[in-house]
Amino acid sequence: MATSSASATVTPRLSQADVDAICTGHERLLSGKSGGAHAMFAWLDLSGLDLGGRNLREADFTGASLSDCRFVGANLERTNFYGADLQRADLTEAMLVRADLRGACLRGANLTGADLFEADLREAAISAVDPVQGMRAPLEAAPASGWRRAILAGANLFRSRLSGVNAVRADFTDAILKDAKMVRANLSQATLASADLSGADLKGADLRDSVLVGATTDEGSLGEADLTGALTDTPSGDKPEPPLGERIRSHASWCQSGGREGAPADLSGADLRGVGPLRGFDLTALTAQNAVFYGLNLMGVQLQGARLEGADFRACDLRGADMRGARLAGARLAGADLRGACLGSLDVPGGRKMACDLKDADLRGANLRGADLKAANLIGARFAQADLSGADCEGARGLAAG
Repeated sequence: MATSSASATVTPRLSQADVDAICTGHERLLSGKSGGAHAMFAWLDLSGLDLGGRNLREADFTGASLSDCRFVGANLERTNFYGADLQRADLTEAMLVRADLRGACLRGANLTGADLFEADLREAAISAVDPVQGMRAPLEAAPASGWRRAILAGANLFRSRLSGVNAVRADFTDAILKDAKMVRANLSQATLASADLSGADLKGADLRDSVLVGATTDEGSLGEADLTGALTDTPSGDKPEPPLGERIRSHASWCQSGGREGAPADLSGADLRGVGPLRGFDLTALTAQNAVFYGLNLMGVQLQGARLEGADFRACDLRGADMRGARLAGARLAGADLRGACLGSLDVPGGRKMACDLKDADLRGANLRGADLKAANLIGARFAQADLSGADCEGARGLAAG
């Protein structure tokens, strides 16, 4: 682990006017105009400020507090972010070519479309000089490297160095990770769908429960990575008898005939990606705990009262789906399209109502515009970057926890 000494421990707060003036001076320096000065933001507090579109090539942000900052479209080539706090920062379309991001904390940051060619993203820490002890333990102002829940969709990480990074639940959809160094990286539950991983070094990488659907990999490149529970292009599990498609059709027939034909299905743990679209199917009261529906077209599907605890609905089209009273505790719905979906209460015999249970469900980045969530159990559910515009959340429990 690399370390750097620093005597400063105070982080003075800058105003937007202060930052604008410093950025203007830096841009004058880069363009060769008089009155320019190198931007030095080391150990300063810029949290929540706007640096979007600025040319800050080779600026110094060592150990700076940059949480919730806006860097959209900024030129940050070769910029020093060593040990900086970039939690929830918006770096969309930013130029980060050969930037030094060692030890930077990017938890929840948005790097969609950012260019991180040959960027250094390895673990690091910043230590202070102590007159008695010498080098002290890392300062709290310089958080350990963390990419937890960061969004890197479409980012260019070609030949970047990510060894040892913690990128749990990060989104690398369509990212270019060609020839990236990812030794011992923690990518558990990350989404790497359609990412280019050819030539990437993944020795000892943790890819448990990650999504690798459509990812480009070299033969044997994932051999030393932990792929327990990971979704690849090959459906998991043995081919069941009778086939899954036949069992689903039998269940639909059972629903439509009022139980006179077909039979109820228990698809718990099954990987259903190979059965094709299930648009409009009546699957009321289906049991499919921990089943994989990833990426399926389920538009208008009826899943009232279904047992779907722990099921994987990531990237599914669930527009207009009827999931009233469904048990979805711990289900994965990140990136799902739930526009107009019914996730409210189901009327059951005896005049009772059965609420939809979404306790601890993952709805990050889901589209819930116009969805019905009345009286739903949302305790512990995660809604980061989700769109709840026009959603009816009357009587829902625990929404603030998202």
